[in-house]
Amino acid sequence: MLLAPSILAADLADLAAAVQLCEQGGADLVHLDVMDGHFVPNLTFGAPLVRALEHRTDVPLDVHLMVEEPGRLLDDYLDAGAAWVSFHWEASVHPDRLLARIRQAKSRAGLVLNPATPVEVLTDILPSCDYVLLMSVNPGFAGQQFLPYVLEKVRRLRDMIRQRGLGVKIEIDGGIGERTIRPAIAAGAEICVAGSAVFGAEDPVDAMRHLRQLAETESV
Repeated sequence: MLLAPSILAADLADLAAAVQLCEQGGADLVHLDVMDGHFVPNLTFGAPLVRALEHRTDVPLDVHLMVEEPGRLLDDYLDAGAAWVSFHWEASVHPDRLLARIRQAKSRAGLVLNPATPVEVLTDILPSCDYVLLMSVNPGFAGQQFLPYVLEKVRRLRDMIRQRGLGVKIEIDGGIGERTIRPAIAAGAEICVAGSAVFGAEDPVDAMRHLRQLAETESV
C-alpha cells in the first residue's frame, strides 16, 4: 500500500511544515488537490505552489486536477514538478491526448472518476492509464464521509485490471481513515489518500504510521 497524505487538510498557512510531516511519517506520496472553483466549488493550489513544494521534498507530488478543461493547465503542473498527475474523466473531452502528454513528461498518468461514474467507462482507455483514482466522496471539500458503495467499484475495477493483465494501480480518495482503510485495501485499493485522518490528528506522524499498520495487517 502506498500512503498519500492530502495536504488540503493541513495548515494551509504552513504547507512546507505539512510536507515535512509527510516525510517524517513515511509517506509514499504527497497528495495535492487542485481546485478551480468551477468543476468543484473550492479554489486551491496553483502551479507555483507545486513548484515551491517540489523544491522542499523528495517525496513525489501526486497532483489531482479537479478542474474544467484540464488540458489548459496540465503543462503548468508538469513543468512545476508533479510526479503523478490525474484528471477527471468527467472534465475531459480527449483523455487519451492528456494521458499521453503526462507520460511524455515522464510523469505517471491517472484518470479520476467521481463516485457516481461507473468504472466501465474506462474499458477502452484503461491500458493508457498508470493508475485510476476513485473518489469515495464527492470532490470539493476535505472532511467528508466515506461513501461505502465505492468499495464495489474498487472490486469491479480490480477485476477489470486483473482480467486484462494490466499493471494499472487503484487509488482511493475521500473519507479514508481508521475505519475505512482496511476495507479499501481488501477491495483492491493500492494507494490511499488520507487528509483529515492525518492532519486532523493530534500527532499526524503517528497517524500516518498507524494507518500504514492497519493497511499492512489487511494485506497479510
